[in-house]
Amino acid sequence: MESDFLKVSNEKGVGWIRLHRPEVLNALNRQMVADLVGLLESFDRDENIRAILLTGGPKAFAAGADIGEMAQATSVEMLHLDPFADWDRIRHISKPIVAAVSGYALGGGCELAMACDLILASESAKFGQPEINIGVMPGAGGTQRLTRAVGKARAMEMVLTGKPITAQEALQAGLVNRVIPVEKLEEEAMKLAEELASKPPVALRLAKQAVLKAAEVGLEEGLDYEQKLFYFLFSTEDQKEGMQAFSEKRRPLFRGR
Repeated sequence: MESDFLKVSNEKGVGWIRLHRPEVLNALNRQMVADLVGLLESFDRDENIRAILLTGGPKAFAAGADIGEMAQATSVEMLHLDPFADWDRIRHISKPIVAAVSGYALGGGCELAMACDLILASESAKFGQPEINIGVMPGAGGTQRLTRAVGKARAMEMVLTGKPITAQEALQAGLVNRVIPVEKLEEEAMKLAEELASKPPVALRLAKQAVLKAAEVGLEEGLDYEQKLFYFLFSTEDQKEGMQAFSEKRRPLFRGR
């Protein structure tokens, strides 16, 4: 399942993917993104995997897109290449994705982290959308997800100036869930992914859907959507097992049914 640009493992219900182009700080070329999306979809179909962990290296999660691939392209060539088609597929991954970010998460790297469901950052992490400095702007969700995560004022400053923010600033702004010492990052991220993998898979999937829906619809529609998913879960075996285990004061055994 590995590719030239990805390292992969599978343990304790967690599919672990490591971005691996260290010579270019994990710059995201088209093949790397295509391989990553294909692997994410493969993990999403695998019943033995219940959560996904995405990491980079100590110096960079991903320092941006591979500029050399697009520097001389025309508008029409970019339209035909449609480099963001693969990125759109990440939105449809139903299992929770934890990003463990150390070092640079810039441009496409920041957008990739934001496409995940939870972000743990090391103290060395830096998040930014510096595309303005090379004559373009974010195109893989940077303006949209960043604004939803940190608010208009902070997003506008980051996008228009291209200046990155530190891990602590990202935490204060609501972009990341936790900041962790560099040497503990992957251990803590794996613990979080394993915790997610221990939850009832169907409820986990629907809860993720409901939270994502909140960014897309108004409150009334969102509440209606949430309630329908809540009622649906009473048709699952895991709901019966979870409530029975609670009554019996024992650990539930969830099977994803």
